[in-house]
Amino acid sequence: MERETPQKASVDIIANIEKDLRYISGIIKQKGREMLSNYKITPPQFVALQWLFEDGDMTIGELSNKMYLACSTTTDLVDRMEKNLLVERVKDPNDRRVVRIHLLEEGKRIIDEVIKKRQGYLDEILKNFSMDEILLLQSCLSQLHQEMR
Repeated sequence: MERETPQKASVDIIANIEKDLRYISGIIKQKGREMLSNYKITPPQFVALQWLFEDGDMTIGELSNKMYLACSTTTDLVDRMEKNLLVERVKDPNDRRVVRIHLLEEGKRIIDEVIKKRQGYLDEILKNFSMDEILLLQSCLSQLHQEMR
């Protein structure tokens, strides 16, 4: 059974949802930057570390595509992270011409700490929500994410 498509009357609702998501995204980005100020990494480095943490080792080209950056920009980013012992370049055992970026323990530690701080912030924000509201929010956000993929 197909769902009904939103009707014209819901244009304002859609506009409000888009606006709320944009504002929420901005607040999360700002809070994330505040949390990163205690670490020796930049927001783009954090994003790169997150991709490596979630998806495992990847080439500069793969990481560039995930981050929507030029390969040269990503190379500079990785150079700085390698210098700070957050990642290392490793030759692919199956093809020695391929170099993969590998997340080191310090990079994992930073990701873990910052994600826990972000989750703590969200937990604090949600303290006035009922468990049913939190579960509904999780379900709706998950569904939205799936539809966007």
